[in-house]
Order: sequence, then C-alpha cells, then structure tokens
Amino acid sequence: MNWPTKLPLIAILRGIQPEEVEAHVSALIAAGFDAIEIPLNSPQWQRSIAQMVQRYGQQALIGAGTVLTPEQVDILSDIGSQLVVTPNTDPAVIRRAAEKKMTIAAGCATASEAFSALQAGAQALKIFPSSAFGPDYIKALKAVLPPEIPVFAVGGVTPQNLQDFLAAGCTGAGLGSDLYRAGQPVSHTAAKAQAFVDAYKEAIR
Repeated sequence: MNWPTKLPLIAILRGIQPEEVEAHVSALIAAGFDAIEIPLNSPQWQRSIAQMVQRYGQQALIGAGTVLTPEQVDILSDIGSQLVVTPNTDPAVIRRAAEKKMTIAAGCATASEAFSALQAGAQALKIFPSSAFGPDYIKALKAVLPPEIPVFAVGGVTPQNLQDFLAAGCTGAGLGSDLYRAGQPVSHTAAKAQAFVDAYKEAIR
C-alpha cells in the first residue's frame, strides 16, 4: 500500500494536554504535517483525539500511539480515530484495528515481528527504536520485506539524521521528542516542524 498522507512524517505529541492540543496541531498542519499521533499515555487522550478528529480530521490523519489492547482500539474507533500506532507487535490489536478499517503502523524490531504484524493486517511498519538499530539494520530488514510496505523509523530521528533513514529505505519517520516535548511552547513546535519538513524535502530532492 501507499502511505495515505502527502508528508510521510508522523508527529508524536506525547504528553500533550487537551487544552493546548489544538494550537500545536494547528502549527504542525501549517508547517505541512498531515499525520498526527497522540499517544495513549498522554493526559485525557480521549478528549484530545476526539477534539482533533472533529477539528482537523478532513485535513490530516489523526490518531493514537502506544495502543496496547483491542479494547483501546474500540474506544478509538468510537471517537473517530483514523490512525493506530503500536509500540509492539500484538496481532490481536492489529487485527482489531484492521477490522475497524483504521490505518495501522505496527511497532516491530525483527523480521519475525514484522511478518507477524503484516499477517495480522498492518499496512505499515514502525521500526522502534530506530536510533538504537541504525540505518544499516533497517536497510538489511527492508531487503526481506515486501517492497510496497511503508517502513517508518521511530525513536531518535532528528532533522540531521532523517536523510540517513530515508536512504536506508524508510518511507518516512515518526517524530517524538525531537519534535515535541510536553509543555514546550507552540513556537518551538512550529520551528521544529519546519526543520523536519525542510530536511525531508532536501532528502528527497
């Protein structure tokens, strides 16, 4: 499958509060982001995700990260979440999200986990933690994966090393603390988002 957003960079807003989420998501969308992940270990995530789906669901793929159980998938489906990102390879979670017709980026580290995720219905793979494995590892893993499956580097991706992961065969990346840290001002989010967008455009030129 092709990744469904124009910019294959997923903004991870871990720890964001419901009362500030709209300002940060607005800044991300203004910079060109169209995939937003709010991890489920963030405060009042149901409120934040529901608000953002309602506000920006037509402009961006809005959803959840750190999804660990099929029951969480059901709640996400009920509030309109379009994206499910897992930190691990749990076939039951992936199957439930596939049944709900959600876009699934499943966390994996090995070839065995990657193929388990794909068999369960994942449309994309998230290699985590990417900085610990490095681009060479991902390149080797990509050699055995179906070429049409989008692979995302997540964990330690910066504007400086993004090009290395793309060169290794990644479609894009999930961006956590190098893009957003809980409590940072919207101006930081905007500036960091622009740095990542610029790095991506430079890498694919």
